[in-house]
Amino acid sequence: MAATTLVAVGGKGTNPKTTLYVGGLEETVNEASLHAAFLPFGEIKEVNIPLDHATGTHRGFGFVEYEENEDAAAAIDNMHNAELFGRVLKVNYAQPMKIKGGDKGWSHLPVWADTDRYIEELDAENELDEYEKAQRKQQANEGVPAAAGEATEQSAIKATS
Repeated sequence: MAATTLVAVGGKGTNPKTTLYVGGLEETVNEASLHAAFLPFGEIKEVNIPLDHATGTHRGFGFVEYEENEDAAAAIDNMHNAELFGRVLKVNYAQPMKIKGGDKGWSHLPVWADTDRYIEELDAENELDEYEKAQRKQQANEGVPAAAGEATEQSAIKATS
């Protein structure tokens, strides 16, 4: 069996239950201040505040990824609807990132993410085809000697009569 590649599926980070969406950020909030605000609830893996490319400022939301999902749950319980720099925060689990592609025009994975699964399915399909060909060939071979044997017996009977 072929080795497979593990692909992380989830929110902004590697696990949707450890990555939080933090909305309602004030303009002066930066990654350091967001990190400091969420640090009391547990070990933080990463803090990310996406920037608006046109203005160079952040867009009013960010992501905080914790090491443990219990810490993320505690942060939601304590920080949702809390104030930071005079603004009320919205804190929830981050939704999975979406990129173009997939069944309905959006996909959670890059195009190449399911290559291993596709190759395994293709190999299994090819093995099944080979097995079916071998079965048909075996059935044909078993049928040929019997038919040939019958023909030789009938020829022998005709020759003796």
